[in-house]
Amino acid sequence: MSYSQLIDFTLIAVMTLGFFAFILSEKAHVSSIPILIILGFLFGPVLGLIPNHQGHTIFNYARVLGLVLILYTEGHNLKWKMIKKHLGTIGLLDTVGLLVTALVASFLFSYLFDLPLSAGFLFGAIISATDPATLIPLFKQNKVDENYKTVIVTESIFNDPLGIVLTILAIAMVAPQASEAQLVEKIAHFTSIYPASVIFFVYQVVSSLLIGFILGVIGYWIIRWLKPGLLPQIFGLAIAFGGFLIGEYAQTSGYLVATTIGIVFGNHALVFKKWDEHAGFNKFIKEEMHFNEIISDLASVFIFILLGATTNLSIFSQSLWKGALLALGIIFIARPLATLPILALRKWSFKEYLFIALEGPRGVVPAALAGIPLSLGLMYHNTTLVDWGEVILSATIITVLISVLAETLWVKPLSKRLLGHSTKAVK
Repeated sequence: MSYSQLIDFTLIAVMTLGFFAFILSEKAHVSSIPILIILGFLFGPVLGLIPNHQGHTIFNYARVLGLVLILYTEGHNLKWKMIKKHLGTIGLLDTVGLLVTALVASFLFSYLFDLPLSAGFLFGAIISATDPATLIPLFKQNKVDENYKTVIVTESIFNDPLGIVLTILAIAMVAPQASEAQLVEKIAHFTSIYPASVIFFVYQVVSSLLIGFILGVIGYWIIRWLKPGLLPQIFGLAIAFGGFLIGEYAQTSGYLVATTIGIVFGNHALVFKKWDEHAGFNKFIKEEMHFNEIISDLASVFIFILLGATTNLSIFSQSLWKGALLALGIIFIARPLATLPILALRKWSFKEYLFIALEGPRGVVPAALAGIPLSLGLMYHNTTLVDWGEVILSATIITVLISVLAETLWVKPLSKRLLGHSTKAVK
């Protein structure tokens, strides 16, 4: 087959496998993520039906485009009323919690795989973001209180783009020649790498939020002015990808920009209250969201199947037991330590803290970032980074698989034992 035919074949194979994965997920009442990864693994390195080179090529595009769509869509679901109520908790989880997760995961990875801490920090940054979107249907089914659901889901929506920023910092430390590391390296010329990292992180967050808010307001007025009632889907895609490109051009986080635009649109009734919100805006957002959710599901299919399909079979088999121990360490050591600071707020009981601590599965963002070290190693002919990248990719797959399976399966018993059927409001 020609190169274009191989690409077409890979696209068709991924979409077909995704279709069957969602059917299996629905019938078995489990998350689709492990099924997608396992199918990708079986039809990729095991059976060789998904070509490795073409899989890598498509994955490099799918992870960027897919993340923009997923984060933009997730932003719509954040409601300011609940964010404001739990702002202290969410703030701690997305700053101290994110960093603690990355550092503990770094030490565990370096110890288990006998690799330098720089490789460990790269893995820790990649795995730092949570993905409890897989838990939302289970939360509804088991009637988990809105307070806990809001904290866990909102934490994830914010730590997804922040985890990407942290990964860029880690890349700057191990591959300073990479394009993602240019701004950090420029700042480091005037100071050392560690102060530069802090400055870079703060700049990324503040500038991204500001650009995203401005673009959200501009988008709202464009909708009011043009009234594109028949084209909400096209407009949503345009402003999401446009925001991402503007953010990247400004050397800030395009992912956080897209997320912020989604938050502005999702809270349009509050943000634009004084301007007498356009009567058709609610309908516009609902139509856009329906389309966005479908496209986001398709993006997830490509990310998770190609994650499994591009795995090195020999490295995966060598990493399996260490990877399983690493995954358990992240679930039972890193995550509980990362969420421990919320007890200082005196807002959550120990049982409530424990529920939040044990419901933080790793998902789409770690999956999308897992292949970056290997891709950079191949791009810059860096054999050390290639070797690290293979192990990081395998360890990430194992961690995502185990964390999603475990933390979706124990939602019901955990919510019953730790939260009971109490409807008491959190202060």
